[in-house]
Amino acid sequence: MSIPRIGIDCRLAGSQHAGIGRYVVELVSRLTQHSDINWVLFYSDQTQLAELFPQFVPDYCQLLYTPVKHYTLLEQLAMNSAYTKAKLNLLHVPHFNVPMLYRGCLIITIHDLLWHQQKGQQVTTLPSWQYWPKYFFYRMVTNHAVAHAKFIFVPSKTVKQTIAAYYPQVQSKVIVTHEGVSRSLQLASQQLKKTPRKKQLIYVGSLYPHKNISLVITALKQLPDYSLVLVGSRSVFRDQVQNQVTQLGLTNQVSFLSAINDLELAKLYSQAFALIQPSFSEGFGLTGIEAMQFETPVLASDITIFHEIYQQGAVYFNPLSVVDFCQQVKALDHPELRKKVAAAQKKVIAQYSWDTLAKKTYQVYLDQLKQAHD
Repeated sequence: MSIPRIGIDCRLAGSQHAGIGRYVVELVSRLTQHSDINWVLFYSDQTQLAELFPQFVPDYCQLLYTPVKHYTLLEQLAMNSAYTKAKLNLLHVPHFNVPMLYRGCLIITIHDLLWHQQKGQQVTTLPSWQYWPKYFFYRMVTNHAVAHAKFIFVPSKTVKQTIAAYYPQVQSKVIVTHEGVSRSLQLASQQLKKTPRKKQLIYVGSLYPHKNISLVITALKQLPDYSLVLVGSRSVFRDQVQNQVTQLGLTNQVSFLSAINDLELAKLYSQAFALIQPSFSEGFGLTGIEAMQFETPVLASDITIFHEIYQQGAVYFNPLSVVDFCQQVKALDHPELRKKVAAAQKKVIAQYSWDTLAKKTYQVYLDQLKQAHD
């Protein structure tokens, strides 16, 4: 058998694409250490490439420049052509955006089915005449990807259960691969000098309505001694959040940061009073695990996914209650609770590793290649 060609769609790699971007970089940087595969990597810009390969590109990696915007009709046509021309033995698309015409051996990653669960004008900035056709197209593409994929990677049991609810026929091919803390953040946690914690809450992620940031901002009116730093790579809904901050007179308590590098993120984690995860829905909750690396308390909404991932390493609050949120913030001011949470966090983060995720992913690739050859 000739050396297999495995393609990975890396067009969503890098910090500009938030959690999915982190997933792709961490996965690809580990997979491409295997020289027994011809890796074919589809990427969209040089910044992305620099994050994937900060030092050098191995000679057994073929880089294909494909600056095709995701979630578009052009993507459906152009990426089908690019994948087909590459003559792959296996293709991994780390999202649902698979060309419906592609008929090669396929593996996908579904990070969540958020837009199956939440839909309507309240979750978008698009006018209805644009949103509903786009939503219908999203469901068609996702349905195809789930049906056609040989295997589906998901980050948690909660997402696996959600997929089973919408697509019961594919349960047997869904594989849970937990995410982890990047090497750069692990290194930073060891090198940064410990400094006194500020009374600063931090949030890292997008500002979609389901992230429930509005509750936290409302709560700040009752927490005048605390500040909030919102770190995000996406500006969608940022204007709405800024308007709320202004209307409540909280501009001195709330600050916004765009995409920052890992060292800057590490400093924020290490100095923060707590990381907040007020969301109504998540696929994993990666930033909470990252914060735990710095012994930073995690204040999370009382939902199934966070209990699955964070276990005893977080303090939970009712995501519908400003009063409960404020009470839990104040509870975290007690050293005994912080000490108890920190001890639990060490046990939690020991369960998660990008290395383990990559090894499991690679083994699935090999098993599928062997099955196809036999």
